Amino acid sequence: MFFFIAVFIFLVGIISLFAFPALSPVPYFPTNKKDLDLIVGAFNLPPSEKTIIDGGAGDGTVIFAAATAAFQQKKSDRFVAVEINPVLVLILQIRRFFHPNKNSITILWADMLSLPFDRLPEFKHTSIIFYAYLSPQFLVKAVNYFYLRCKSFRLVSYMYPVMNSQARLLKKITGVNTIYVYRVV
Repeated sequence: MFFFIAVFIFLVGIISLFAFPALSPVPYFPTNKKDLDLIVGAFNLPPSEKTIIDGGAGDGTVIFAAATAAFQQKKSDRFVAVEINPVLVLILQIRRFFHPNKNSITILWADMLSLPFDRLPEFKHTSIIFYAYLSPQFLVKAVNYFYLRCKSFRLVSYMYPVMNSQARLLKKITGVNTIYVYRVV
């Protein structure tokens, strides 16, 4: 009987991490796999050496696909998956362990709106691309936060356009959902 009560409490805890905004402010919505190649292609703009940050990485579908493509093309890009949900961070860590390009992937259990840029060496010598599949209100907050710390970066936004005066639309890619590529300066 104790076992069933413990399992029930555990399952309620995990469901709570996905269901309540106070525990995970950005809901988990997986990227449509039909758009994955288009998203990864949006990262392949010059320069050749870059750091790609997935803010709210979820289960890592996008970041691991991009890391696989870089590995196959022998690129030295760096990848940072930022996730606040501990269950998803565990999934990210397991996936990273088995990934062929694991040395280029960093997993951060953090709120993307409090990233310690000054303590992350991969940001210092590369061009930065921020990938976001966020609701419009969180997207504006994230772009403003990154702008205050980076001043200049590329943004690939899945599904939602950016309403920010610093963002200049470079490309709009149509797949199942729209992918927007911006230069933020």
